[in-house]
Amino acid sequence: MKKVYLFLLIISMFSCNNDKTIFLTEKVPAETPIVFRPDLIPEDKIIHKGIFNPTIDQYYYTLSNKDYTQFDTYMIEKNHGKWSTPKKAFFNSIHNDHGMIFSPDGNTIYFSSTRPTNMTAIPETWHIWKSEKIDGKWSKPMYVDIPNLRDKLLSHPTLTHSGTLYFHASNLDYSEMDIYYAKSNKGTFENAQKASIAMEKDFDKCTPYISPKEEYLVFASIEDQLDLYISFSDGSGNWVNTKKLDKSINTFGQGNPYVTPDHKFLFFTTGSHGNTNWEVKWVHIASEIAKQ
Repeated sequence: MKKVYLFLLIISMFSCNNDKTIFLTEKVPAETPIVFRPDLIPEDKIIHKGIFNPTIDQYYYTLSNKDYTQFDTYMIEKNHGKWSTPKKAFFNSIHNDHGMIFSPDGNTIYFSSTRPTNMTAIPETWHIWKSEKIDGKWSKPMYVDIPNLRDKLLSHPTLTHSGTLYFHASNLDYSEMDIYYAKSNKGTFENAQKASIAMEKDFDKCTPYISPKEEYLVFASIEDQLDLYISFSDGSGNWVNTKKLDKSINTFGQGNPYVTPDHKFLFFTTGSHGNTNWEVKWVHIASEIAKQ
C-alpha cells in the first residue's frame, strides 16, 4: 500500500512540475481555484476572458475600462521560457473586441466585436467575427453571418471539431439572453437553434464553452449573480445532467468559462457587475467533468 501511495505521489509531483513548465507559473491549482497572472490587470482596468492558443504558447485576454465602454484584447507569448510583455492582439480594433476562441486546429480565431458590418439592416451591436491563418499569416477579420439572428446581439463564440458554432444571443437590450448553436455548411453557417439545456429553472444563460467533441458544455446562468454550470450531451442534441459547479468555483459572480487545450484546467472570470476588482482564476476541472 505504501508503494502504491508513493508511486501516485511521484506521478502527481511530475504532472504538477510539467504543468508549471507548460503554463510558466510558480503554482498550478488543484480543486481550489487560484488567480492566474494578476499582474496583467492595470489599476484602471477590468480583466475579462482569457484563453490560450492550442499549443499553449500564447495567451489572449480582454481588458475594459471600469465603466465597460471600451474593450480591448491583448496577447502575451512565450519567449525564452518567459511570458512576454503584453501587446494588443492582431485582431484588436478601435471598436470593442472580446469573447475570443480558437478553432480546435488553431487555424481560425472567432471573437465578438462591435465593429461595423457595413451591411444594410444589421444593427450596430456585438456580432461574431473571425480571422483565418493562411500561409502563416492572419487574414483581415470577416463578419460571421448567422442568417436568422442578424438583428440580435451575438457574442462569445466557441467551436467544435465538426465546425458547429456555439454562442450566446440576446435582444439588443441584453434581454432574453440564451445559448444558441449553428451548424457549418460548406463554409457558411445555417440558421441557429437554441440549445436544449435541461435545468430545474430556466434562467437566461451566457458565455458558453463547448468541448471540441461536444461532450460537455460549460456556461454562466444569469441569476442574482452569474454562476457556472456544466451540462452533458445525451448524444441526441440535448444537454442533460446539468449541475452547478463546485461552491469553491461559484463564489462571487462567474463568467467567461474556458477549458485549456490539454483538457485539465477551467479558466473563468470572477467579479460582479458592480465590483471593479475582477480576476481570472483557474482550477483543475477533471473531477467536475467526471461527475455526471
